[in-house]
Amino acid sequence: MRTVNIDPTEHHKLSRRLNLGEKTIKFFLFLCAAVSVFVTVGIVLVLVDQSLLFFGSEQVSLIEFFTGTTWEPQIGSFGIAPLLLATLLTCFIALALAVPLGVALAIYLSEYASSRAKNVLKPLLDLLSGIPTIVFAYFALSFVTPLLRSIFGIETVEIYNTASAGIVIGLLIIPMLTTLMEDAMSSLPADLKQTALSLGATRIETSLQILLPAAKAGILAAVSLGFSRAIGETMIVAVAAGAGSKLTLNPFEGAETMTGYMIRISGGDISYGTKDYSSLFAIALVLFVITTALNLLGRTILRRFKAVYK
Repeated sequence: MRTVNIDPTEHHKLSRRLNLGEKTIKFFLFLCAAVSVFVTVGIVLVLVDQSLLFFGSEQVSLIEFFTGTTWEPQIGSFGIAPLLLATLLTCFIALALAVPLGVALAIYLSEYASSRAKNVLKPLLDLLSGIPTIVFAYFALSFVTPLLRSIFGIETVEIYNTASAGIVIGLLIIPMLTTLMEDAMSSLPADLKQTALSLGATRIETSLQILLPAAKAGILAAVSLGFSRAIGETMIVAVAAGAGSKLTLNPFEGAETMTGYMIRISGGDISYGTKDYSSLFAIALVLFVITTALNLLGRTILRRFKAVYK
């Protein structure tokens, strides 16, 4: 066997170049992570700073802000309840549609679909998630609303209503829910499925009575993240849900959501430093807190799910 002698000097130079390259890449990756952290911190600081200006005004009461039933900044009424109720109503409608369909699609893709079917369905789901939300917004206004009016009556369903907005938001979040739920079911130990089938259970019994309960933590995490995505949706509610705050639980009536109000006011002629301007940041801070809490809840559930089946 031929022995190759390596010059110690050349080996040292090569090691220095490799170490320099690794350190450069490591620094670049750290810089990318730091930028995202700084941007998040900057957003929080701006929201808190402008919100303090809003709540520091003599016309604004923190108690009235969370308990008041009228949102009319022009006349000094700052009760966020109508905007919050409309937001939650559209989100619950969206989840009522998206969760059953997402669970059904996840079961089909993980347990029943062939490779050919998966190759067709998954790109379609990706295509659905890639459609701009403004297209969904006008789909709600031009198709879903007329469909609801033809079913329930013109006098019952208003042109702008939270039902059509919620239905279309549900269609929007189905791909995300399906992907997360399928991952949760596919991550389960194979012994669960094999044991159930060996005891004589059918595939549908195994899916509904064994796999679905076992994956409930992952499914709940998916629902939490889907809720977070739905509550922050802007264009669909701005176009289809209606304008003007209204305290109502009727999904066939128009009601303005928090994001819808922000779009409407920010597009108007408002001056910097006014109550209308600072109210945008107060509402944005409420949205930020809700979505952050939902994301943390989803991540906590996912960590517990992984720990149980690790």
